[in-house]
Amino acid sequence: MEIARQDPDQLLRAIRNDISSGSRGKLKIFFGYAAGVGKTYAMLQAAHQAKERGLDIVAGYIEPHARPQTTALLSGLEQLPVKEISYNGITLREFDIDAALKRKPQLILVDEFAHTNAEGSRHAKRYQDVQELLKAGINVYTTVNVQHIESLNDTVAAITGIMVRERIPDSVFDEADQVELVDIEPAELLERLASGNVYREEQAERAAVNFFTVENLTALREIALRRCADRVNLLTESARIQSRSDYHTDEHILVCLSSSPSNAKIVRTAARMVRAFRGAFTALFVETPDTAAMNQEDKKRLRENMRLARQLGAAIETSYGEDVPYQIAEFARLSGVSQIVIGRSTAAKKSVFSRPNLTDRLIAAAPNLDIHVIPDVNNSEKYRFPKLKLSKAMPVRDIAKSILVLLAATLIGYVFYSLRFTEANIVAVYIFGVLITSIITTNRFCGLVTSFVSVLVFNFFFTVPRFTFHFNDSNYIVTFVIMFMVAFLTGSLATKLKENAKQSAHAAYRTKILFETNQLLQKETDEQAVLSATAGQLIKLLKRDLVIYPLEGSSLAEPRVYRVPDSDLYDLVSENEKAVASWVLKNNKHAGATTDTLSSAKCLYLSIRVNHQVYGVVGIAMNEIPLDSFENSVLLSILGECALALENIKNVKEKEDAAILAKNEQLRANLLRAISHDLRTPLTSISGSASNLLANYQKMDDTHRVQSLTDIYDDSMWLINLVENLLAMTRIEGGQVRLTQSVELMDEVIAEALRHINRKSKEHSIHVSSSQELLLARIDAKLIVQVLINLIDNAVKYTPAGSAIEICASQKDKWIVVSVSDNGPGIPAEQKPYIFDMFYSGANTIADSRRSLGLGLSLCKSIVTAHGGMISVADNQPEGTVFTFTLPAGEVELHE
Repeated sequence: MEIARQDPDQLLRAIRNDISSGSRGKLKIFFGYAAGVGKTYAMLQAAHQAKERGLDIVAGYIEPHARPQTTALLSGLEQLPVKEISYNGITLREFDIDAALKRKPQLILVDEFAHTNAEGSRHAKRYQDVQELLKAGINVYTTVNVQHIESLNDTVAAITGIMVRERIPDSVFDEADQVELVDIEPAELLERLASGNVYREEQAERAAVNFFTVENLTALREIALRRCADRVNLLTESARIQSRSDYHTDEHILVCLSSSPSNAKIVRTAARMVRAFRGAFTALFVETPDTAAMNQEDKKRLRENMRLARQLGAAIETSYGEDVPYQIAEFARLSGVSQIVIGRSTAAKKSVFSRPNLTDRLIAAAPNLDIHVIPDVNNSEKYRFPKLKLSKAMPVRDIAKSILVLLAATLIGYVFYSLRFTEANIVAVYIFGVLITSIITTNRFCGLVTSFVSVLVFNFFFTVPRFTFHFNDSNYIVTFVIMFMVAFLTGSLATKLKENAKQSAHAAYRTKILFETNQLLQKETDEQAVLSATAGQLIKLLKRDLVIYPLEGSSLAEPRVYRVPDSDLYDLVSENEKAVASWVLKNNKHAGATTDTLSSAKCLYLSIRVNHQVYGVVGIAMNEIPLDSFENSVLLSILGECALALENIKNVKEKEDAAILAKNEQLRANLLRAISHDLRTPLTSISGSASNLLANYQKMDDTHRVQSLTDIYDDSMWLINLVENLLAMTRIEGGQVRLTQSVELMDEVIAEALRHINRKSKEHSIHVSSSQELLLARIDAKLIVQVLINLIDNAVKYTPAGSAIEICASQKDKWIVVSVSDNGPGIPAEQKPYIFDMFYSGANTIADSRRSLGLGLSLCKSIVTAHGGMISVADNQPEGTVFTFTLPAGEVELHE
């Protein structure tokens, strides 16, 4: 039996929501179908009940209703002062989010969830204020009516005839922790309205006529009940996902975006279908060569439609091409779209010869898909194409080019006419001229005008009677028509090819930047280099100034400004701009110019993030020119690549730190393992000898007493040397040793070392030989003495009594060469590569059976290396071992 597989994206979202719910505040919405049903009253009642349970409650903003019963419930609740904003000579009262965050109660009441804030507020909408409160861990009670739900706006408008401007995204409503439906019968609501408990008398009369009718209220009530039921279904579905029950969806709905005023309705309809089918949601915009010619109003409307689709949960995609139906069908085929939602074409009624409209062509291009055509019944918002201004359509430069091409074609025509070529050849010259004009000019209108003028010029110069616009042969009518049609079609095709080539080159350039970014960031291993490379790619893509705030701990570091050549040097790092960047870091959302949050900023601020981990903030200077859809898509991709590169660098550092930690742990384990035995042996010997002396001191003769004291002394010296080596190795490995170098005489250093060596060295023959000249070395004398003590002591321990040990010093070029050799049994060849490793003691044994910790030679190597020298081991001839190390030579310092 095949087990149904869960949707991983749905499961991941559920897990993230479950993780983040612990730190976020809880949102409760009091939901009604019309004003006056008692939402605010119910919210205040719930607040008093919560206060009785001991919660810290504040009324952040309560709409000043003319309802005595509602106003009376405010008594006993702490109220935040409202924020007064002056706008066009009017003082507006707004919710003060900064005061709320500073007060930070457990629960805050914020009325009118869908309210639009006054210009100059931090957020454009009050629901965004509430989202920031929730992120700060504050619980919120709020109120909203059904007509303010984004996807239901068109449905409500169709019922009531009123288009509500203040709306909230469906996702905000669906993600609320609790929704309480405040419901009363429509008849009771009408009684409240009549008695003055909803509006004042004048407002109540207008409302009763325009909105508050039994039919309207009944319909709105039904919609509100259904919307609450839909939310319950979503909660059930979410619970099923979290419990890992069977879940799957095969529906993928695509809505087509445009700049048409009716497109917002199409998007909302598609969003309702997505909720009904519980499928994936994608919004596609097909960019054509005509897109660049759109006026500012159309571009603004297109951006608003894209923003609406994003709010309703759609993934925004952009495709390029002139054949819009083909692009939609191909995208649907490649993306697994099952249903397409488009608006009804505004083209005139079809005739026999008219071209099929967009809908018909899309149906032909995608015959296997369900295509939903949404009618536009709002005739007041019919789309009007912008009027074409001749000055914009035909620039002076293009007019001059067209005239020159016509003159050239006419001159060539005169040559052909003189040579008695047929008129067909002359017509071909003019068609060729139209083709050239379409290529070298910037607007299609030039090709059209040139096609028409070419017919007139041909008629004037080359038809009988010449130099007039008359013609004797009626067959010329056909010639003129065919000539114009061929010239126009040829020119149009050339223009389309040119524009498609430009568009393809533009898209290829942006794609190239994206690929280059990936390659550049993979090479970088430093955070600063990654940010600089990202800034360079963004400047190449956007041709705009930008500022990057790297992350330093949990806050933003000093900003780095990157400018395009010859840019205006306006301030991008003012205190206001830094505040916007800090808000983006804290909330992990876009803000600044062209957004609904802190829109007065000069830059659009986006976080450099991977999932919920933010690595910095980038600000893009807008200059009142917003990014187009594809620029925004590539921008997000580049920032994603940057975040991944920064995350990789962080992971590498963490791996290195983990490796160092593991190495230290291994070092600590080896040290403890070695010390556990090697310290116990001499300590046991010391305690045994001391105990023997205490118990038998009177009975022991002088020889035995001296032997016991000697053993105690030897074991103590062994422990002292061991501790010295351990401390020195710890300081060197930790980088805490700073060399105090001075010019020293090597004979004195060797003599000092011999005074500190093991007492058992008396059983060996130690000889010092050096050149006749004075050997001076620039060294830290104390550390080099330690090196010599370890090497001599090593020779004493590992050679039998009576062995000869020789210490030699000489100068070679700029180095002092010191060697310590013995004629003992030597070191096996297989052990020599590891002889200087820490804790390596080989298979050699010492006469007193003590093990060596293997620190002495490792310490010698560390000290010599710190001086810039080298140490090595070799066989002594004819037998034994020789250790050799080099030190920098010194010169006599003369002081005046």
